[in-house]
Amino acid sequence: MAKIKLTKNEQKKQTDAQKMFTRNLPTLMLKKRQLQMEIRKVEIREKEVRARQVHLEEDFQKWIAVFGEDIGLDGQLLKVKSIRTHQGNIAGVPIPVFDGADFYPVSYDLFEKPLWVDKAVEQLQKVMLLDLEYRVLEEQVRLLHKELVTTTQRVNLFEKIKIPDTNANIKKIAVYLGDQQTAAVVRGKIAKGKLKVS
Repeated sequence: MAKIKLTKNEQKKQTDAQKMFTRNLPTLMLKKRQLQMEIRKVEIREKEVRARQVHLEEDFQKWIAVFGEDIGLDGQLLKVKSIRTHQGNIAGVPIPVFDGADFYPVSYDLFEKPLWVDKAVEQLQKVMLLDLEYRVLEEQVRLLHKELVTTTQRVNLFEKIKIPDTNANIKKIAVYLGDQQTAAVVRGKIAKGKLKVS
């Protein structure tokens, strides 16, 4: 605990600080709960996206296996040009929100590839979009976790250190000032008694 001045000004300063900590603590606790809920929501969304992606990939593999041909969809045929996101806000935390992605135009020799390659490219785009969305969701969780750690630290600081310290300081100053006032009254009575005697 830092050394404090035992004055009325310091008492007012400590009282104001205590009021500010007490007033802001519920807001911080609310933000902490909101962040925890939002992290759970994003994690649920991550699981949904991952499950859809796995389902699409399994269907895609079965579908490709029916034709029994290697069409060379190894990433050379389909490439991401850009990922579209916009900035969202959850509990004051700026986060990226997935809007979609743009792919480079697919070009291949129509005489060398089977007719169903267009359908395969379309399916592959869907799988890739889900993967890109999943990555953006991971970034959301990372940013929200980072803010949750900071908010939790502030809640603990206010709850366990700042509020108890200011309460102890206020009490210490009040006791000291009370003792000083009592001592002043006693000194006054003694001086008054001496004046009557003389």
